[in-house]
Amino acid sequence: MSNALTKSNFLFPGQKSVYHGKVRDVYNLGDDLLVMIATDRISAFDVVLPKGIPYKGQVLNQIAATFLDATSDIVPNWKMASPDPNVTIGHLCEPYKVEMVIRGYLTGHAWRQYQAGKREICGVPMPDGMVENQAFPEPLITPTTKAAEGHDEDISREEIIASGLVSREEYAQLEEYTRLLFRRGTEMAATKGLILVDTKYEFGKKQGIIYLIDEIHTPDSSRYFYADGYRERLEKGESQKQLSKEFVRQWLIANGFQGKEGQSVPHMSDEFVNSVSERYIELYENITGQSFMRSDVSQMAARIEANVLDYLQSQGSR
Repeated sequence: MSNALTKSNFLFPGQKSVYHGKVRDVYNLGDDLLVMIATDRISAFDVVLPKGIPYKGQVLNQIAATFLDATSDIVPNWKMASPDPNVTIGHLCEPYKVEMVIRGYLTGHAWRQYQAGKREICGVPMPDGMVENQAFPEPLITPTTKAAEGHDEDISREEIIASGLVSREEYAQLEEYTRLLFRRGTEMAATKGLILVDTKYEFGKKQGIIYLIDEIHTPDSSRYFYADGYRERLEKGESQKQLSKEFVRQWLIANGFQGKEGQSVPHMSDEFVNSVSERYIELYENITGQSFMRSDVSQMAARIEANVLDYLQSQGSR
C-alpha cells in the first residue's frame, strides 16, 4: 500500500500563505478562510517519520469533523464544511496563545509531576493518596502556553490573566466551554465503551466571537482508555489499555529510536506501514462507532484540489 499523501502544494483562489505543520497543511485564503488538509504524515518524538500512513489523514479529519458537529450547540466552531475526506474548510480566527488542557485522570504529565512529590499543577491542587490512572474528584483544567517553537509550558490561570494573554472575562468563558466540551466528549466515549482521559482544546476569536478551533477528541489530541477492565487494572496497579497512537511510539522505542541526537528512524516496512494504517482505522471505528469508508486514494492530490475548488465556487469563490 503506497498511496499516502505526504505533502500538498496547491494554489487556491485568494491564497495568501500556506503552513506545512507536522501532519497538516494549512492554507490561508484572503485572511478569512482556512483550508486545512490532513495529510498522511505521522510524527512521534517531535519527528516526522519518513513514510506516510494511508488513510491516517482521513481518519483524523473525519473524527474531528464528527466531534465538531456534535458539540456545535455548546460553542461555535471554526468548521464550515468538509468537502473532501482529508479536508476541513472554516473560519480563520485569531488564536488565543494558550491551550486548554483538561484532565479527568491522574496520568501522563500530571502523574509524572505527582510522582515527583508535587501536589499542584498549573496552580491547581491535586489530592493526596492518589494512584496512577485514578479519576480526579473533578476534572482539572491545566492550561499550557502555545509555543511557536519548542515545547508548550504549564501556566496557571492567574499567570494567564496577569500576563494579558487572555482577559479575566474571556478566560472564564474558555474554562466553561472546556468543561462542557469535556463532559460531552466523556458522555459520547462512554457509549462506545471508552473513557476520555484527558484532552486539549484550542480557541480563537473572529469579529468578537469565540470559536473552538483545530481538531478535537482525536487520538492525536486526546487519550482514551477502554472502559472494560479499567477498574480491575487500576486495583492491580496494571497499565491501562489505551486507544491512542502510543503503539507507534512503543515500536520506535523497541527499535532504538526516541528522537535523540544520533538516533535514526528504523526502517518502516510495507507490512508495518499497513499495520499502522489498520490500527488508525480501528481507532476511527471505536471512537465514532461508524464503519470506515476508505476513500479513493489513486489520485489524491487531484481529488482534493477538485473538491476544494468546487466548494469555493459554490460559495462564490473568494
